[in-house]
Parts: sequence; structure tokens; C-alpha cells
Amino acid sequence: MDFRFTPEQERFRREVRAFADQELTPDFRQRLRATGDEGWLGYSAEFSKKLAQRRWIGLAWPKEYGGKELSALDRAIFVEELAARDAPMGYHIFGERQVGLSLIHHGTEEQRRTYLPAIIRCEICFCVGMSEREAGTDLANVQTRAVPDGDDYIIDGHKIWTTHAHRADMCWLVVRTNPNVAKHKGISILLVDMKSPGITAQPMLDIAGGIHFNEVFFDSVRVPRSNLVGEENQGWYILAENLDFERAGIERIVGGELIFRQAVELFKTAPKRGTAREESLRLRLAELAVELEVGRILAYKVAWLQSLGQTPTTEIGISKVYGSEWVQRTTLTALRLVRLYGAAASPELQERAIFSYLAAAGDTIRAGTSEVLRNVIAQRGLSLPRE
Repeated sequence: MDFRFTPEQERFRREVRAFADQELTPDFRQRLRATGDEGWLGYSAEFSKKLAQRRWIGLAWPKEYGGKELSALDRAIFVEELAARDAPMGYHIFGERQVGLSLIHHGTEEQRRTYLPAIIRCEICFCVGMSEREAGTDLANVQTRAVPDGDDYIIDGHKIWTTHAHRADMCWLVVRTNPNVAKHKGISILLVDMKSPGITAQPMLDIAGGIHFNEVFFDSVRVPRSNLVGEENQGWYILAENLDFERAGIERIVGGELIFRQAVELFKTAPKRGTAREESLRLRLAELAVELEVGRILAYKVAWLQSLGQTPTTEIGISKVYGSEWVQRTTLTALRLVRLYGAAASPELQERAIFSYLAAAGDTIRAGTSEVLRNVIAQRGLSLPRE
């Protein structure tokens, strides 16, 4: 098996890396930190629009909608270089990674012409309204209702954990349109203008001190029926596909790479004490280095299969579980190093390690818990019985 990239892909990687190194200055990072927008899910319209100016949004989309028709592997290279440097991608990532692909596969031509170019140009920010208080792991249990009324739907209900909803222009919203059938069969997807009367987004302070999540309330919100994505009551299949789009990204594993590199640098430069604890952490860093490369290969395998036109649900589940758990192990190791050598040895690592440790608590929950995904891997990938 040849793991090498093409010369064109390597040139593209160097170009993205040079751009990131130029733009992600200490001053820029400090401004992100001050607003709680660190990490690859951080929100920066400024940064995203610089990517759009280079036509780096929608790399794998059809040219007729403004994309460049590159492969999923090319997009993975692009995302890897940005996420590995904690570049903030929260402004565009939901529209580009999830909503846009759903519209390409299931949207009307009018929806594609309206929203895809706007996403590519970073003129519109999407949030994704899935989870509710009683519909997290079991997303089929959504209770937010959309009732037909002439040419509109009237929406009532609420969502929670909706990232950047207080900043978003539009919402890709999961609703129940038929409460009288099996719960998987009465779900639909609507595109909702977040400025519509009756919508209230309440930001939530997360455990890491950032304000990304929201609880969103819908009170008799009118949405044109032309904003229905796909067929009415067939939204479960679009939702399941959308979750695969979210889980598939290489950002899950490389999102912890920056803190890992900083931890390695601290270990290299700190005065050695010759203790058993120090030796244990040295070996742990070596293990994490091997695990990082394994996780990278798993993510690229997903991108390779996608470039062949496949939907590798099992491989996506494996990559997501592995990557999110690796980030948690890495941040814990970084904290142990700070504790061993003292905060003064690397104040930046201490600050990043604390933030990352708290933020990583949700990595094995969002986009599907590790427990659920292990069931998916067992049943679909290994054909194991349900019990």
C-alpha cells in the first residue's frame, strides 16, 4: 500500500501550512482566547473569510455551485493542517462540512443555488439544530414540532447544545412532522432563518469557560414549506447521513496535536529529575505519538473511501471514537507534565492544557457517544448480535 500523497497534494499542504503560520499570530490567538473561541471549533468570521478569499471552502463540492471538485483526501489535507494548529473554523464548518453536503445530496436546485455559493463565500453561517433535552443519544426522539399551515410550517419546541446558534444566520433544523408513526419515520429537515420571529437563542457557558452552546426556543415560528430538505417525514435518513459527515473529519484526531507537540517540547527542555514518574510520562508520550499516527491513518482511510464514492459508516465510527478518546488521553498527559515540572516551566502549555482538558470532556459525547458508536461498529462492522 502506498501512503504517499501526490506532488500536487504536498504542494497544497505546504501552501495551507504557510498560510496558517502567517495568520495564526500570537496576537490573533490572544484575541480568540479573550472571547473563549480557542480551538478548531472557535468562531472567527475574519479567519473563515480569508479562507473563502482563497477558494478553500467547499473544496470537494461541484464546480457548478462554486466548489473546486477536489477529492475528500485533498479536503482532509486542508483540514488537517488547520486543525493541527487550532485554527478557528467554527464560522464555516457546519455549513461546509454538513449542511452543504446535505443540500448537494437532497436539496432542491433552488436551495443549492441559494445557499451553497453563500456558504463558499462565507456570507452565511449555519448552525445545526439536532439535540433536545430528551433527544440526545436517541435523536429519533425529537419532539420539536413542525405543523403544516398553508405554504408554511409552524415550529414549536426547543433545541439544546446548538453550537454558535446565537451567532448563526440559518439553522439546519431537525423537526417532527408526523407524531403518529414510528419515531424514525416522522422526522423532517427544515432550513430556518435564525432572525425569524419567535426564535430565542440563549447562550450557555460551557465547562471550559467558552460560550459556544445554546438552548434555542421556537415559539410559533413560520418557515416556508419550500425550505424543506428532501421529502417530508424522510428526514431520519438525511440526519443519519449528516451525522456521518460530522463524525468523519480528521479534525477529531489532529485537534489535539498542538497541545501534544507542546507537551513533547516541555519534556525535551525541562531539567530532568530521573524519577520513575518522569520515565512513565516519557513512555506515555511515545505511546501517544504512535497513537496519533494510527489515528491519522484511520481518518485518511475514511477520506480515501469517501473519495471513491463510498459512505464508510463503520470506518467513520472507528475514527471518531479513536480520535476523540486520543485527545482526552493527550490532554490528561499534558496536565500531568505541567504538574511534574510546574506551571512556570510552560505557562502557555498550562493554560492550553486546562482549557483542552475541560473542552475535551464533550469529545466522546458530541456527534454520537463512544458507547453508541461502539454498538454501530459491533453490529455493522463485525456483524455481532445486538445482545
